[in-house]
Amino acid sequence: MHPDDPSAQKLTDARPTTPSDDAASTERTIGRHRAAEPRRRALLGSTPVRVALATGVTCCLSLVAVATAQGNDDTPRTVEPLAEAVAERAAIADERASRSLDRDLAPARVLPSPTAKPTPSPTAVRKTPKKPVKPRRPRPVAGLDQAQMDNAKIIVDVGLEMKMPRRALVVALATAMQESNLYNLASDVLPESAQYPNQGSGSDHDSVGLFQQRPSSGWGTVAQLMRPSYAARAFYSALNEIPGWQDMSVTSAAQAVQISAYPDAYAQHEDRATTVAAALTA
Repeated sequence: MHPDDPSAQKLTDARPTTPSDDAASTERTIGRHRAAEPRRRALLGSTPVRVALATGVTCCLSLVAVATAQGNDDTPRTVEPLAEAVAERAAIADERASRSLDRDLAPARVLPSPTAKPTPSPTAVRKTPKKPVKPRRPRPVAGLDQAQMDNAKIIVDVGLEMKMPRRALVVALATAMQESNLYNLASDVLPESAQYPNQGSGSDHDSVGLFQQRPSSGWGTVAQLMRPSYAARAFYSALNEIPGWQDMSVTSAAQAVQISAYPDAYAQHEDRATTVAAALTA
């Protein structure tokens, strides 16, 4: 066949496809000259993309749930729990993504220290002084009034302080009953005696006080003898100087101390003096 024949040219152009041609075509299609495809996994693995996808899915699911709930009330609402779960996971992913290793440390919480109350100094504490308790006045007995009973108590208290026996208390009370009727008397002869607390006055020379003791006889000063406690102490001291007074009668023991013009007058007061002494020492 002649080369210029048109049919021969058609047969020449219709060459069969060879494997080499297919390989070359494939190389041109996916060869080194073509840019590589982007990494889809890395793009999907970034935190912002995940958050955006989770947010979009949450919105779509929420719309589906609302549409389903509005379209058919009899259909179980199973979409809402799923939407809540997706939203919760998206929030957790966002929270984790926001953390950084080089973030600023949160300031430490400082607990307020308890304020200690200042201890008051001893000088700052002022104690209210307690009012002195007045001694209880004894109840009168044996026909005495309150003033007489108060004086009798002084005589008994001084005797107990001096460790005098009960017999001495009776002798002293009987003597004071006879001499002053158990009143603290001043003397009209000594105007000075009226300057001190008294419960009346007498006129027997310069005798003063419960036992009518005379300053001129050495019993003490007027000021001293006008104090019932001093007068009682002076009487007990003189009684102790009488030998064997414990074996004497009340009248004899009193007379030995007082040297009175009426030595037998003390006996009449012995019973009352015994009653008073018992009441004040009970």
